[in-house]
Amino acid sequence: MNVYIAEFIGTALLILLGNGVVANVVLKGTKGNNSGWIVITTAWALAVFVGVVVAGPYSGAHLNPAVTLALAIGKGFSWALVPFYIMAQLAGAMTGSFLVWLIYKDHFDATDDQGLKAAPFATAPAIRNMSSNLLSEIIGTFVLIFVIFYFTDASMGTKETVSTPIGLGSIGAIPVAFLVWVIGLALGGTTGYAINPARDLGPRIIHFLIPMKGKGSSDWGYAWVPIIGPIIGSVLAAVAFLLISK
Repeated sequence: MNVYIAEFIGTALLILLGNGVVANVVLKGTKGNNSGWIVITTAWALAVFVGVVVAGPYSGAHLNPAVTLALAIGKGFSWALVPFYIMAQLAGAMTGSFLVWLIYKDHFDATDDQGLKAAPFATAPAIRNMSSNLLSEIIGTFVLIFVIFYFTDASMGTKETVSTPIGLGSIGAIPVAFLVWVIGLALGGTTGYAINPARDLGPRIIHFLIPMKGKGSSDWGYAWVPIIGPIIGSVLAAVAFLLISK
């Protein structure tokens, strides 16, 4: 499988399942309505597992521009591949989000609250304070990337595909799933832990484009936070890893 197709499919599955659980929990009349934060964080962790299992053997399963950027800085991933990985991730995120809307369209239509309609697409802060929201995304992403560096081993593959170890088959994806799970449980309550620019921007674009009645604003005034925060967090984590590992 082509590495870019792998990133596209892996990210699409990640968003289909991750944003799908949000739709199931928050939209009116679903079987999972009001089932809570533990359901959301658990399903997001399992969504990461699925994406990594599928894409890992081919692309390294970055599934996140923050991961791609950090691996280029700290692990020697080829800079020439970075923009194409990110484009594949963004396209995959948009596709996964669009499929969530198709699946839950009746429930989107039945839901009156604009905030709940937007929640399965993009993140939003619990308390809107841009500086603290940005800090939350920086710290959450720093933890994600810094720990991922200790899951990776450049000797297990080429510089073009280095990411999480898949040498144990699907078991190699479990540590990353656990990592995302604990970040959501511990740090996700402030902003919804985007920790992935493609995960937020791609679905936000879909929310803006789809003809959904009463959907409300796509909140572009906040959209920069889950993009810039993860970028800063990933760079800081890569630099910290390089300094510590010298």
